Amino acid sequence: MSSKESCKSELRTAIRQLSDRGLYSASKWAAEQLVGIEQDPAKFTPSNTRFQRGSSSIRRRFRTNEITSTPIAGVSYVSTPVMEEDEVVVGDFYLLAKSYFDCREYRRAAHVLRDQTGKKSVFLRCYALYLAGEKRKEEEMIELEGPLGKSDAVNRELVSLERELSTLRKNGTIDPFGLYLYGLVLKEKGSETLARTVIVESVNSYPWNWNAWSELQSLCTTIDTLNSLNLNNHWMKDFFLASAYQELRMHNESLAKYECLQGTFGFSNYIQAQIAKARYSLREFEQVEAIFEELLRNDPYRVEDMDMYSNVLYSKECFSALSFLAHRVFQTDKYRPESCCIIGNYYSLKGQHEKSVVYFRRALKLNKNYLSAWTLMGHEFVEMKNIPAAVDAYRRAVDINPCDYRAWYGLGQTYEMMGMPFYALHYFRKSVFLQPSDYRVWIAMAQCYETDQLQMLVEADKCYRRAVKCDDREAIALHRLAKLQCELGRPDEAAYYYKKDLERMEAEEREGPNMVEALLYLAKYYKDEKRFAESEAYCTRLLDYTGPEKETAKSLLRGMRTAQSSFPSMDVEHFAP
Repeated sequence: MSSKESCKSELRTAIRQLSDRGLYSASKWAAEQLVGIEQDPAKFTPSNTRFQRGSSSIRRRFRTNEITSTPIAGVSYVSTPVMEEDEVVVGDFYLLAKSYFDCREYRRAAHVLRDQTGKKSVFLRCYALYLAGEKRKEEEMIELEGPLGKSDAVNRELVSLERELSTLRKNGTIDPFGLYLYGLVLKEKGSETLARTVIVESVNSYPWNWNAWSELQSLCTTIDTLNSLNLNNHWMKDFFLASAYQELRMHNESLAKYECLQGTFGFSNYIQAQIAKARYSLREFEQVEAIFEELLRNDPYRVEDMDMYSNVLYSKECFSALSFLAHRVFQTDKYRPESCCIIGNYYSLKGQHEKSVVYFRRALKLNKNYLSAWTLMGHEFVEMKNIPAAVDAYRRAVDINPCDYRAWYGLGQTYEMMGMPFYALHYFRKSVFLQPSDYRVWIAMAQCYETDQLQMLVEADKCYRRAVKCDDREAIALHRLAKLQCELGRPDEAAYYYKKDLERMEAEEREGPNMVEALLYLAKYYKDEKRFAESEAYCTRLLDYTGPEKETAKSLLRGMRTAQSSFPSMDVEHFAP
């Protein structure tokens, strides 16, 4: 059997087993990867093969030859035995319980299986109790919600579940699904080290449960923790590592893994969406936009990840495209957190910030831990000058994910607006640690250092230099850096950066006060350096302006005539338009 056929067979079995145990999101993920495996090339024509991979890295691979050894050439994978089912005699009880489970009658499902001892029944009973506890916890959070939207509600089933699952593990009578649930319970109780160990046992025994991999990823907050995991070399491990690298901000490593996985899963929408996420973090918006456009052509009713696409359209101010996307998700499923965030972005781009906040609040009613909604709502409160509400929103975001650099950056901005640069600097430092390639954070830090309270100009200079290296697309850092060199008494370096800024403005065909300032400084600098020809060139360009800079240029030309005895007699009015 070829590697692709082997993957297909494993995934088909996994889809049935996962669905049979109520792990629907994991079953859905497996089904998407099954369809994502490239089909028989003979059945496809060039017109209907998606993402033909040529020179562009965002296109999908269409390969006409099969890999006959492993899913990824040159890598040896372990073979994982397919788990046998144990529900033959008592299957009727299980079917009844599963019916109750599918109707979200979790305690009823657990009661039906109270006397069943098969591993499959034990898992469904324990999982139903866990979900019943989560359901009650959500109800208590609504009933007992504090003034800041926080609650001390807990899942009351965790203690009994931990006791039972721990005993089953010690006795060796627990299956991989039970281990996954045990790890989930341990994580909820704060026993993260043991939770990692248990979930690693689960995925090594049964690697096709993506829910288990996702929980394991959330427990790996550092690269050292990730590298310490003793994982079998199954192809699902590559999906896990690619996703974990992305969460740890190792975006290039993540891209390399996903592009390697495309050798087998060449039609996977999931992989394409993950590649888009990595490129979004690298701020490669053009490629991200192209990927999402293709995803929507292939899956027009897709909602997941589309909020990221809306962020790209928002940053590029593509009003019509964002409007079209908002209408599409509204018609597809308007009560999804992603849909609400997209519509919120749409109203934000229109300048209707109050309406935007309404939709971000709706997203959070649907999912209190939806990180993007908290961060975006914080941005809207900043626009509305509602600083206390913005601070609260950003703090809720960092409580959910301390690695969200956008929320730390937002906190820095809000404290900067309140005239508290020490606090702002603290949050900007956290943000730049998480995202050192974002020029905006470096500029924000530099401006904090320049404030009257701090006056740390050398540190500001270092930050502006880093911003320039990070490809400052708004051309702020070069101009600020040039001005700072003047304050630091470095005329040569100031001239260097003014000249670079001037060259950039000319290349981008931009006019404005920054260009006038650069021309004036360079004209004076070269005059002081006795390089009269170059100074005259900049003065001549200033004569094209109608403000006071024109008179300054005339004065400089007269001064150069006086300073250079051999300077030919001339009437500077000749240069006036």
